[in-house]
Amino acid sequence: MTRAGELGADAATRPETARWPAEPLPGFRRAAAAARIGTGDDLWRRASRDVLRWAVKTRSGFTVDDDSPVRAGMRRTITARVLGIRVHEPVRVVAVVDTPTRVGFAYRTLPGHPVHGEEAFIVHRRGDEVVFTVRSLTAPAPSGGWRWVFPLLRVAQVVARRRYLRALR
Repeated sequence: MTRAGELGADAATRPETARWPAEPLPGFRRAAAAARIGTGDDLWRRASRDVLRWAVKTRSGFTVDDDSPVRAGMRRTITARVLGIRVHEPVRVVAVVDTPTRVGFAYRTLPGHPVHGEEAFIVHRRGDEVVFTVRSLTAPAPSGGWRWVFPLLRVAQVVARRRYLRALR
């Protein structure tokens, strides 16, 4: 078991599972949201490809230093622009799922990121319907100036999550 404010070795957001078990993780705020993005095989193929190439982030206003397909262990720097200021967010991919009905990945924040936690982006099928799900676990950064603006960062996360849910349509 992990201590408060720590994540274990495995992806805590569990992108491989249809149901995210409601296991409390002390010190982290848990959020999940899903949106139906459409139907059909063409949409499924496009959304599956796009989610694995960082399109959720890039179509939501972020830049990624390399949009090559995700793979477990890869490190990337995501950049957000806020009021003309660039905020660099280093991350490491901790899980990738790629099955006939479920595609996605989870990344964990690295030191220097404004928050501490994990985020997962998952496209899945329910019959012909294509659904996109975002899961996150968030805590204040363990050190640095970002720790003091965590309440504002939580508001920014809500805005980003809304953008994420529209990104694959």
